[in-house]
Amino acid sequence: MTTAADAWTLREARAARPLYQRASGRAWWFVKKKPLGAVGAFLVALVLVMGIFAPWIAPYEYGQQNLREKFKGISSEHLMGTDELGRDMFTRIVYGARVSVTIGFTVVVISVTLAVALGLITGYYGGWFDTLAQRGVDIWIAFPDLILLITIIAVFGVGLPQLILALAINRFAGGSRIQRGLVLSLKNNQYIEAARALGASDLRIMVRHLLPNLVPFILVSASIGLGTAILAESSLSFLGLGVPPPHPTWGGMLNKGRTYIALAPHMVVWPFLALAVTVFGFNVLGDALRDVLDPRLRGSR
Repeated sequence: MTTAADAWTLREARAARPLYQRASGRAWWFVKKKPLGAVGAFLVALVLVMGIFAPWIAPYEYGQQNLREKFKGISSEHLMGTDELGRDMFTRIVYGARVSVTIGFTVVVISVTLAVALGLITGYYGGWFDTLAQRGVDIWIAFPDLILLITIIAVFGVGLPQLILALAINRFAGGSRIQRGLVLSLKNNQYIEAARALGASDLRIMVRHLLPNLVPFILVSASIGLGTAILAESSLSFLGLGVPPPHPTWGGMLNKGRTYIALAPHMVVWPFLALAVTVFGFNVLGDALRDVLDPRLRGSR
């Protein structure tokens, strides 16, 4: 039978291990406990590597054309075939990952920052400001996402900054409601009352005591939100409202490929698979992180 002293000694021994050993141990524990989440993490890492190292991975320039090789199938020269202009599909898939990763991470950073700020302030202070802000959030959420995105892009124009702004504005309202609910459940705890009794300012309480307790939920929300943002970007690119040519996007490639689906089905298959695998990876990773980080779900190890 393990005594308290033995358990304390075991914890001290684990804490004394080098950082890389502790990190590898936690990673191996995650793989054993959440194998599907580990698969998602691998897919996410693969997409990140493709996006970051696209110029070194892609064998051609994404705009390089060769009309003599248009609609060419899979070969040793073109691993995924070519499109209607003879451009290498593998190259365009890799550079499309860079566009998706850039937009996804930027949108999530902006939207999560706005959501946490609004949720913290409204949840902590409450009162008429909270009521007014939440009614505004209700009105914003009532609009269909696609119609709202199209309206924002119609106002600000088509381009990468405009697309990021539209997606971030569209996403932060729903996230702020989640953060507000968490703040409402935390602000009446005894350590918050003790900090207030000791004379801590409202800003200090929110930053030092409330915000650290929101970090696990922020990480889960961000990991799932990345897949949603990438899917929304691809939807807008499919409609011609995303990143303008010549930059390759998976949604734009799907839109172009549907015209030639009978002649060259690979023009649709590869961007569809890239988009599906990426969104699947982010979603299952987010679910696994939620199970691990949420104390209400993870239980005892």
